[in-house]
Amino acid sequence: MFERFSDSARSAVVAAQTEALRLHADRITPAHVLLGVLITADERLRVSLADLGLTIDGVRTHLAAMNQDRPLGPDDAAALEAIGIDLDAVRARLEETFGEGVLDSPPENSDKGRRGRFSDLFGGHIPFDRNAKKTLELSLREAIAHHDRSIGSEHIILGVIRSDDTETTSLIEAYVTRDRLRQVLMEQLDSAA
Repeated sequence: MFERFSDSARSAVVAAQTEALRLHADRITPAHVLLGVLITADERLRVSLADLGLTIDGVRTHLAAMNQDRPLGPDDAAALEAIGIDLDAVRARLEETFGEGVLDSPPENSDKGRRGRFSDLFGGHIPFDRNAKKTLELSLREAIAHHDRSIGSEHIILGVIRSDDTETTSLIEAYVTRDRLRQVLMEQLDSAA
């Protein structure tokens, strides 16, 4: 499938991995894919998205706010809760002992955060989560439906809004409805043809 990606779409996927690493994520999510597209979008697409409120800084800020109280992912929290470990109680205890915000950032002199050991083992590669894989598959379907030979940045965003990933959907809908975003992207694709 990746052979059908345009250069800008490939760059967006690489930027998504970079964003996931920067945010100390253990998986690339559709939100990282959206950020990747925003970072690598050409001027015309970037302006159209900014007019809708979707900007790199805005989405980064929104995503950081959504994840600020989750030092571990939701799957991690659920697994620990199943064996009787309450992450909120652990956080409170650590902050009581070591100070507020002790879990919020990596130690000084470290750019690896909580992923350190795994980044060393896998060379910084982060896998795509199930929803991000679905997003990329849906971007291919969008390109085919539009009779395009390659997958572009617009197709990737169409895949993001079609994927129904609740975190990314709520992030997008904080700025624009999915229907309005779809309309603008389709206009972009039609004018490029």
